[in-house]
Amino acid sequence: MADQSGPGRFLKNFVVRPGGPQPTSRESVEKVARTRGTTVTRSVCPYCGVGCGQLIHTREGKIVEIEGDPESPINRGTLCPKGAATFQYVVNPLRQTHALYRRPFGDRWETVSLDWAMGQIARRIKDTRDATFVERLPDGQVVNHCTSIASLGGATLEVEENYLIKKLLNGGLGILSIENQARI
Repeated sequence: MADQSGPGRFLKNFVVRPGGPQPTSRESVEKVARTRGTTVTRSVCPYCGVGCGQLIHTREGKIVEIEGDPESPINRGTLCPKGAATFQYVVNPLRQTHALYRRPFGDRWETVSLDWAMGQIARRIKDTRDATFVERLPDGQVVNHCTSIASLGGATLEVEENYLIKKLLNGGLGILSIENQARI
């Protein structure tokens, strides 16, 4: 049986390191970061127009951590309270993960497939555009526009995404009223 008296007893919870014993437990020395061995994906925080960089850590297809990207020139690894809480928003068991639809004059929401919901959105956009598309003004000038649909984009979209949205909505569909939350 080991001697339980003397200086050895006092130092039993200290870890020996170069320079002498340190006030650190073995458990804390043996712990590893929960992000060790994860796949890291760079992303942009979705909550405002600043565009802070985030690192999303995944393991086996599941998000295990979201943190600020220290290499981002915008936030250099820091995040505001909303950005810092992104992980909790993502893994929240109350988060909506499917499409809901309430029929005209209905009083209840029903779960529908994402394919069905996207098909409905596409159909309604096409029907509205077809019904309200203006090819020419009364004086004969070609305008090819649709004034009955508008778009309000999110401020966290990248320049390239905004460019593609503008091209699709304005050039492809003829929608004139295109705005972005970042400018409001």
